[in-house]
Amino acid sequence: MNFKAELLKSIWYAFTSLDVEQSGKVSKSQLKVLSHNLYTALNIPHDPVALEEHFRDDDAGPVSNQGYMPYLNNYILAKAREGTFNKEAFDDLCWMMTSKKNYDTNKLGILSSRDCFRLFCLFNLLSEDTYPLVMIPDEVEYLLKKIAGAMSLEWNRQELDAFYSLKAEFLEGMSVWTFLEQVNSGKLLHVESIESFSLALDEVFQEMYHNVLKKGYMWKKGHMRRNWNERWFVLKPAGILYYVSEDMKERKGEIPLDKTCVVESIPDREGKRCLFCVKAATRSYEISASDQKQRLEWVQAIQTAVRLQAEGKTSLHRELKLRRREQRQQSPHAREEPPGLQVLQEERGRQELEQEQLVRRQQEQERRLQEEQERKRQLEVQRSLERQLEEAERVRESMAAEIARKEQEARGQRRRIEELELTQQSLERALNAEIQARLEEETARLEQERLLSQEEEKLQHLSLLKQEQDLLLQQAQLERSMLEAEVADKVQAFETASQELQRLRESRERSNHDLQVAQKKLRRASRHVKHWNVQLNRLMQPIAPGDQRQQAQSRDPGTLGRRGALSSKEFIARRCPGNRPVSECSSSSEDEGLEEDLQKISLSGANRRRMEPNGQEH
Repeated sequence: MNFKAELLKSIWYAFTSLDVEQSGKVSKSQLKVLSHNLYTALNIPHDPVALEEHFRDDDAGPVSNQGYMPYLNNYILAKAREGTFNKEAFDDLCWMMTSKKNYDTNKLGILSSRDCFRLFCLFNLLSEDTYPLVMIPDEVEYLLKKIAGAMSLEWNRQELDAFYSLKAEFLEGMSVWTFLEQVNSGKLLHVESIESFSLALDEVFQEMYHNVLKKGYMWKKGHMRRNWNERWFVLKPAGILYYVSEDMKERKGEIPLDKTCVVESIPDREGKRCLFCVKAATRSYEISASDQKQRLEWVQAIQTAVRLQAEGKTSLHRELKLRRREQRQQSPHAREEPPGLQVLQEERGRQELEQEQLVRRQQEQERRLQEEQERKRQLEVQRSLERQLEEAERVRESMAAEIARKEQEARGQRRRIEELELTQQSLERALNAEIQARLEEETARLEQERLLSQEEEKLQHLSLLKQEQDLLLQQAQLERSMLEAEVADKVQAFETASQELQRLRESRERSNHDLQVAQKKLRRASRHVKHWNVQLNRLMQPIAPGDQRQQAQSRDPGTLGRRGALSSKEFIARRCPGNRPVSECSSSSEDEGLEEDLQKISLSGANRRRMEPNGQEH
């Protein structure tokens, strides 16, 4: 099936959706809108004026009676080019036009609207090339088996056989609307989880519709930086695309594939395992798979893509569909009479066996082709070796004498080689010992570095302690100098106090001496006072009444002092006029004068007593 036939299938659905009366005729206005949408979806430049002129209403009527196929073939399909537009967007446009009138996507079941569109595209891919489009039981079984395998479920064809036993008319094929209705109801395929079914359908859709032969994460070696990066790889017949992640938003590059590309396994290295190399026309790509199984699957898938490129084919499933069709056409049973269910099962089993045998024969053929190529390469190498051997034989004959002459040198060389081998062994042992010593040295160096770092930390700590000690010493010296100055001041003050004390002691001694002298004088004066008091008391006589002299003395007290005895205080007051202290008045000369006065007073008193024996003057 070619590219234009695929486009025509989707356009047929869009056209039939416009033919409401199913008469094969559509109004010109609807055809104009359909053509404009097809031009836009297929990315074909067109002239809107010419389009309007072609589908204008005229006398022939508003309905096209010339047929739409000539215009479609000449103006649309002839200008469409594969790869210049989005095929999925084009099919989505046709699905949107036809699903509105033929199928309700909101029906309750296992299918979402997106799943219905995917099954619509897969149905068009696997349907027969006759109109109206139908899909025969073999293709229905193939598609359901693919979806079940993607869900990791074992295919059970009993449900499909039960359906065909009840609906025998569908053995000749079913339409897309019947197929969607039966899948949505769960009659053709048992689904345990709607989410897993949707994911499995998307995987089959990517594989069959978008020609994704294989996809998955692998490690790729960079071309410039030569480092390993994990990438999401998508293999298509035209090449291998790789992205940052599986969401495929950031594309990092592409490995183009052609018939000259070679893929082969390489030994593990650089810490990577399960390596294989893709040798393209410009450069080689080194890739690491997760395990041996994945590497084998990727190598086989890439070889399949290279084979498709060599055969000029763009889709693996289109090729498989054509092979299945050829097998059905070569089948001996007649298509006119529908076989019974048992016969149909046997025929399908035989077809599956033939398909497996065909795949094995194809693999065997590829293996034989590779072996044949390897055998040819080995034959060429063998012929080259034979030519080299012949040339070597001629050289050997010419050098036989020289070989004999150098045989002894060869023996010497062999001995030398043996010595060199022994030396090499010794050297290897020495190298091993050196490596061990280097390891020990490295260990010791690391230990030394650790100790040096600890020593450096200790030195820094000691330096800090020394700085603190120097600071404390400076403070101690400063305090010591202050203490010395204070001690010097104290010593000077002590000496001054000692001198003052000495002066005070001398003053005290003088004061003691003066006190002793004053005490002596006082004692002497006291004896004199006592003595003269006694004398005074002795002299004082009571005066008789009527005594004139006594009365005169009472009238004139001052005369008593001139004539009679004085008291001690009066005596002292007279001797020390001006309120001077007694000590100042008690000098030796004064004492002598005092004694003289006392003697005079005593003498005058004695004379008075003699003169007045009765107390009266005669």
